[in-house]
Amino acid sequence: MKLNLKNIGLVVLATLAFVSCSDDNPSNGNQVPSAAEFNNVRQTALDNLTQNFTLVAEDGVTTFTSDKGVQFSINGNCLTKNGNPVTGSVAVEYVELFDAGNMLVTDKTTMGRMPNGDMTLLVSGGEFYINASQGGVDLDITCPMQLLIPSTLTGGADTGMTLWDGTIDEDGNLEWDEQEQNPTGQGGVFVEGTGVNAPYYAFFDSFGWTNVDRFYSDPRPRTMILAEAPNGYDFENSAVYLHYDGEASTLAKLDTYNDATNQFSEHYGQIPIGLECHVIFVTEEDGQWRYAIKGVTIAADDVYTFTLSETTVGSQAQLVAAINALP
Repeated sequence: MKLNLKNIGLVVLATLAFVSCSDDNPSNGNQVPSAAEFNNVRQTALDNLTQNFTLVAEDGVTTFTSDKGVQFSINGNCLTKNGNPVTGSVAVEYVELFDAGNMLVTDKTTMGRMPNGDMTLLVSGGEFYINASQGGVDLDITCPMQLLIPSTLTGGADTGMTLWDGTIDEDGNLEWDEQEQNPTGQGGVFVEGTGVNAPYYAFFDSFGWTNVDRFYSDPRPRTMILAEAPNGYDFENSAVYLHYDGEASTLAKLDTYNDATNQFSEHYGQIPIGLECHVIFVTEEDGQWRYAIKGVTIAADDVYTFTLSETTVGSQAQLVAAINALP
């Protein structure tokens, strides 16, 4: 059968259209992950960063030193199980996050609540998770735990830091709320000594997530930004983050999603116009990370679009390294 020139042209155009669309069509070799698969790769990242210790309650105060040199102390005499004093061996879990790369793969961003209820970026002096359990039952503590945090891990001492408690909201976002200042001085965080490398001393009153933080400060006008994910990717199986250039210990998140527009949103309008930053799309593929990183300068009401052709697949270590290499 012979095809005339018109038919040949239509075939070529159809082929080109198919090729141009195939990169963003999940049915063409790119299987969209489930929510469980995406959550699993995050949980694996958190498990990889969890340090495990043991104490004996009757020994009183036990001091541990973390992989990065943080010292933290727990008084075993202050531990309770279902309201009763604890005796015997206690399992202690500990996580420390100081860089944006590890914050991203564990989904532990630095977004703090302002007095009006909106969320905005925090500059972190370290995010910490501490938990104690016995026989699979989580314990409570009735006196503060002490942490000595080398400020060399946080870019130097900052006397403006305070303590923040972390909670996971119904959408899975980690939100930080500032602790009330204790007028007796028992609790909180302070710099011990002088100089940029003076350490922080912090006193945590409860187990769970706690952060040494302050609000990010920028006098420029602010805006809301949007990001559009590739076809098939949404809030359940992917995420979009914002890395502020020059702020290595911060990470913002576009924490809402519009199903009708397929867009993620920073819906509080707290992004400074003119900010140089990187917008980051991440998802899962075969137990690995699929991601794309865009360097941008924020303009009012910006919308950023990601395609699968812009993404790459790598390990947790490769993604962390890529984020931590950003300016």
